[in-house]
Amino acid sequence: MSARILDLGLTAALILLALAMAFAAYRIIRGPRAQDRVLGMDTLYLNGMLITVVFGIRTGSDLYFEAALIIGMLGFAATVALAKFLMRGEVIE
Repeated sequence: MSARILDLGLTAALILLALAMAFAAYRIIRGPRAQDRVLGMDTLYLNGMLITVVFGIRTGSDLYFEAALIIGMLGFAATVALAKFLMRGEVIE
């Protein structure tokens, strides 16, 4: 019974995260300003990382969690670099 509930919850999480990724992609495409596009990109990589974590829970493999950690680190660095570029016009000083 508990395995069925876990499977149902993981499936619901995947569906909702895919829907959130679609909304983030819409914000990237339609964002009126560059700041909206950066925020959409930040949300997109975060949802991608969470989908990877849900797959890791579903399969029980540690490899997915390591991939999620790498996605999180690279996404954070990209968001910081884009925010710095939007504020100052240059990334490396």
